[in-house]
Amino acid sequence: MDSLPSDLAALYTLVFTLGLRHGLDADHLVTIDGLTRFNTVARPQLARWCGLLFSLGHGAIVMAIALAVGLAAEQWMVPGWLEEVGAWISIAFLAALGLLNLAAVVNAEPHEVVQTVAVKGRLLAGLTRTSRPAAVAAVGALFALSFDTVSQAALFAFTATRVGGWEHALALGLLFTLGMMLADGANGLWIATLLRNADRRARIASRVMGLVIAGLSLAVAAYGAARYFSPPVADWSDGRELTLGLGVLAIVAASYLAARLLARTPAVGARDGAR
Repeated sequence: MDSLPSDLAALYTLVFTLGLRHGLDADHLVTIDGLTRFNTVARPQLARWCGLLFSLGHGAIVMAIALAVGLAAEQWMVPGWLEEVGAWISIAFLAALGLLNLAAVVNAEPHEVVQTVAVKGRLLAGLTRTSRPAAVAAVGALFALSFDTVSQAALFAFTATRVGGWEHALALGLLFTLGMMLADGANGLWIATLLRNADRRARIASRVMGLVIAGLSLAVAAYGAARYFSPPVADWSDGRELTLGLGVLAIVAASYLAARLLARTPAVGARDGAR
């Protein structure tokens, strides 16, 4: 709780950034990938909107939690263990996701598109075979019912209530959702665009993004663990949450651009053939 700023403007900015970063979680990327791929064939006009619809359903749960916590904050205190348990669950999942995605890139055949890996995405893979907008949003809502999402929403909502009231808690839920919709919507458009282009572009982009997801997952997991075991790291990180969140977003944006540039470069055989 102490890691969140008490100034409302800083808190709003940080939570919006957390929403952007949450939209780039491996579980989101994998599920939106599956929904988009299915609808590219089943319902092409829906494919590009899958990311936006998924995050809309996901965000509805976040806003409901924020509102409930905001209304109950006068009679209820967030238990001290909630933040720590939620953090360690996130660290464990991020480490596992990083290793799984790194293995997926290394083990992929040259002709294959790398499929990013996620835990919930694997367990609920069958849900991605839907071509109804309401069902796509419902998948996003289901993915929000996890301990890390619930604990994060409860913590920032309670902080907002302490410095403003339940209205501010609801506003934070909305900002988190808007950030998440921006990231997930862009991801859905990106995947839909790739699927309409040549296979080679998809293969290159999938490897770039797979490595980035693996690297960021492992780096964020290591950073989270270091904060608990190293007081100097914890002291250094205080007040830098927004900067670190923006850094993650910048790395992901740069990887998208790199994937596009690499995919546009003709293969050696194609250049030789053109001559």
